[in-house]
Amino acid sequence: MASTTKEVSAQPTNRIFSGVQPTGNLHLGNYLGAIRNWVTLQADYECIYCMVDLHAITLFQDPVELTASTREVTASLLASGIDPKTSIVFNQSQVHAHAELAWIFNCVARMGWLNRMTQFKEKAGKNRENASVGLYAYPNLMAADILAYKASHVPVGADQKQHLELTRDIAQAFNSAYDVDCFPMTEPLIFGEGTRVMSLRDGSKKMSKSEPSEMSRIILTDGPDEIAKKIRKAKTDPLPLTASPEELEERPEAKNLLGIFAALSNAPVAEIHQRYDGAEFSQFKKDLIELAVAELSPITTEMQRLLADTAYVDSVLRDGADKAAEIATPIVKEVQDIVGFLRP
Repeated sequence: MASTTKEVSAQPTNRIFSGVQPTGNLHLGNYLGAIRNWVTLQADYECIYCMVDLHAITLFQDPVELTASTREVTASLLASGIDPKTSIVFNQSQVHAHAELAWIFNCVARMGWLNRMTQFKEKAGKNRENASVGLYAYPNLMAADILAYKASHVPVGADQKQHLELTRDIAQAFNSAYDVDCFPMTEPLIFGEGTRVMSLRDGSKKMSKSEPSEMSRIILTDGPDEIAKKIRKAKTDPLPLTASPEELEERPEAKNLLGIFAALSNAPVAEIHQRYDGAEFSQFKKDLIELAVAELSPITTEMQRLLADTAYVDSVLRDGADKAAEIATPIVKEVQDIVGFLRP
């Protein structure tokens, strides 16, 4: 075991880091499962929100589309209520600390750890041998994203818990190898009901922008007519709605639509189940359309305004990158000193 007498900086206790891939077309699931919660967190945490464009290129991205999508996703966060005066909003590639720390973590993490990552297996599929090294190693970059700021907490969904566990493994391995207390054991923030939004065409699958049918998801740029059309055509079954949790487990589409209604109305799922117990889908869908349009239209309108002013969006990202670098650069220099890199 190596040892060092290098001093390390204090570890924050209320710093949030979270990232979103700038691949455009953020949907209702992204909003209800993540973005809306990020807005709430601003009241109690020091929040750092990142457009993770380095992660995006683990799969090929058209350069023009990547630029446009980075602005679009930034606009969606701002339109949803992320305040760039309160939170740090930036795109990952503009803060060099992410890539620099990721290389050090490539030398800390073990192949066996990465081999257990289920998302690589899912994304690479049968073409594993042709997948990019970046796709394989991106959990190490994710750890660098978090630990470059010594984030105390990360909001995660169930599908990201494994990556946060890897981040903690890397932090622990680094601290142990160099006999320091440099990196925190970052804790997950997992939100309750209404966070897992399923496809409008198949209630057994998570809502995703990769699903071929656009009718499977409501995206944040959809206008009222598109929202109404997608909800009207959402898959259902011939039975009336029910308040029975046991019965709803066997009716995933009904359960999903009731959950969406509960999340949009900020009401407990059980309350919505009771309200629509015995109701027909036709009436329920009319109410859901009215609610969804009322909640989402202001976001869409503000996104359109922001995307017409790309200079402002770019200024937010530029200012955010400067603020992020002020935090991350000293931490990476600290790590370089611990490792023994000479900085003349």
